[in-house]
Amino acid sequence: MTADFSASPDAAPAPHTFQVDLRGLVDLLSHHLYASPRVYLRELLQNAVDALTARRAADPDAPSRIRLRTGDHSLSITDTGIGLSERDMHELLATIGRSSKRGDGLEAARSGFLGQFGIGLLACFVVAERIRVVSRSARTPDAAPVEWTARDDGSYTVRVLNVAAHPKAGTTVHLEARRGSEEWLTPRRVAELARHFGSLLPYDIRVDDAAVTGDAAPWAATYATPQARRAALVAHCRDVFGFAPLDAIDLDLPAAGVRGVAYVLPGAVSPAQRAGHRVHLKGMLLTERADGLLPDWAFFVRCVLDTDTLRPTASREALYEDEALAAVRDALGARVGVKSLALHDPELLRTMLPWLPFETTDGRVPLTEFARRHPVVHFTRTVEEFRQVAAIASAQGIGVVNGGYTYDSELVEALPHVLPGATVAELDGETVTAHLDAVDGADELALAPFLATARARLDALGCDVALRAFHPVTVPALHLDDRQARHEQARQEAAEEADALWSGILGSLRGETPRARLVLNHLNPLVRRIASLPNTELAGTAVEALYGQSLLMARRPLRPADSALLNRAFAGLLEWSTLPGGGAYEGDEAR
Repeated sequence: MTADFSASPDAAPAPHTFQVDLRGLVDLLSHHLYASPRVYLRELLQNAVDALTARRAADPDAPSRIRLRTGDHSLSITDTGIGLSERDMHELLATIGRSSKRGDGLEAARSGFLGQFGIGLLACFVVAERIRVVSRSARTPDAAPVEWTARDDGSYTVRVLNVAAHPKAGTTVHLEARRGSEEWLTPRRVAELARHFGSLLPYDIRVDDAAVTGDAAPWAATYATPQARRAALVAHCRDVFGFAPLDAIDLDLPAAGVRGVAYVLPGAVSPAQRAGHRVHLKGMLLTERADGLLPDWAFFVRCVLDTDTLRPTASREALYEDEALAAVRDALGARVGVKSLALHDPELLRTMLPWLPFETTDGRVPLTEFARRHPVVHFTRTVEEFRQVAAIASAQGIGVVNGGYTYDSELVEALPHVLPGATVAELDGETVTAHLDAVDGADELALAPFLATARARLDALGCDVALRAFHPVTVPALHLDDRQARHEQARQEAAEEADALWSGILGSLRGETPRARLVLNHLNPLVRRIASLPNTELAGTAVEALYGQSLLMARRPLRPADSALLNRAFAGLLEWSTLPGGGAYEGDEAR
């Protein structure tokens, strides 16, 4: 007997619905869509933020709070958002891919939403075996709260609660950890993830009463001085990328809906190295490894951006490649790469150089304008060299350009090709010292014993001591060196650590290279008091302290010997300050 599978040609086929294996879906999410289980918290935050956005669209004065509470292998997150009705529970939470932004008055706020509620909430099954949602709709204030409870086997229940269970509009999501995932719901991990994903969100978010948000993005915050802003951006770059940038380039593109900053890498990097950029979507961290955000040639920067126009992929861990991303990539490339293009295109160089700002002792000004003010345009090849001399050079009328940023020194050297007659010279310590006023011969002779003590203290560090008079008077000492002096220091250190053979080879390379120099300011009252101390031991300790301070003021990297000197000088000054009577003027016998 055989079965007849034929159907009447006139019979209409019966409709069927797809069946979803929720456990299989969770496996798909955890092993293929999301890079890590940690994204469960991002999905919870996105849902809460979208609910707040929807409610504020209807009621701008509505409260905007998100509270996370950790428990024993559990987590709850409560928002004061739009809330859900019983119908919403069935249609939105139990339907894969259905967005809570469709219809029912929510469409007006769609541009402010981050994600889709259904798939996002189900992603929590990556770490939870049970999800319970209690919500009360703000659109129907007289509606009772509703509870939706789902398990990872695909079953769910919905029931209406009394008003006391959730007296105010909004939603609370409760998670119970699945076995093996308890660590993801611990207080430490939840707080860490909330700060990681949501620190830039414009809402009041707290984990167990500890604030997660509140500070503006570092590139958008207000600072007392440009130096304070730069310090904050350097600290942000260290925290995010692990390096101190040579420069920070603002990436404010209002028309493209992009705000942020590009950090210039401090050293050479291969163009083939994949750049990892950090992208936020309306304040929520989207990815730390964004690809395709900048043109391929912009390999020397790392970006942190916040955007409200670029589209995320389904996993919301990358950017969708479309026309909007292509337009933003071109716009960002224009902000980052003008100097690179100008350096390699003579015609563009002549066109752009009068408009490109450079960091100089006169502030940020175009190079051609700076050249008209100064007969000689001096430049440094590193940021550290510029910081050493900027204040002093400005007071002495020496025009210096910071050539330490990418391409800047090469562009300065190309200036005579654009502005015939311009004179460009690399700045060195001798040039700066020559512009400082000499001290009266009799005064310097009287201070010869003090200078001998100072030179003896710093000789082992490869540093000479000079006495000059210069402005500003508030600067007690200036540390000067150049690349040759630093190379000589490095050679000496290598020779000290090498065996006899290599020490001899390195010793043969020694030349008449100038040493670093500590220039003491005779006009500074503190220096004059130190120079008049009868106690040579204390005077030497004070000179060591001035040396350490001059390095810190120039933001120079400290060698182990420099750090040891700073510690020794600090301890020594503390010891002297605690001697009976101060000890400063009691002579060498005081010790």
